[in-house]
Amino acid sequence: MDKEKFARFSVGQRVRHKLFDYRGVVFNVDAVFSSDEQWYEQVAQSRPPKDAPWYHVLPNGTTHTTYVAERNLVADTSGEAIHHPLLQNFFDEATDDGYRSREKFN
Repeated sequence: MDKEKFARFSVGQRVRHKLFDYRGVVFNVDAVFSSDEQWYEQVAQSRPPKDAPWYHVLPNGTTHTTYVAERNLVADTSGEAIHHPLLQNFFDEATDDGYRSREKFN
């Protein structure tokens, strides 16, 4: 029987990339790698596992988004705000724990 997998981070949570040392906020979570093989070969140079969660992140102080394997992230406990032009598209407000999503989940 396969062990059920759970994402370590959630939408709205602040995170820090372990390899590239940038902070950001998670705006979507994929249970497993969901991009294409060419992207994985060109971008994911540390070859993180595809069968673990991957995260869509708004990096602080940039205008782009990133797609990051769970093993490359840690929680950002700095409490500092994330500055990204798309932040308001996904989140209502900052809280002590991160950001409150505009989308309501069941």
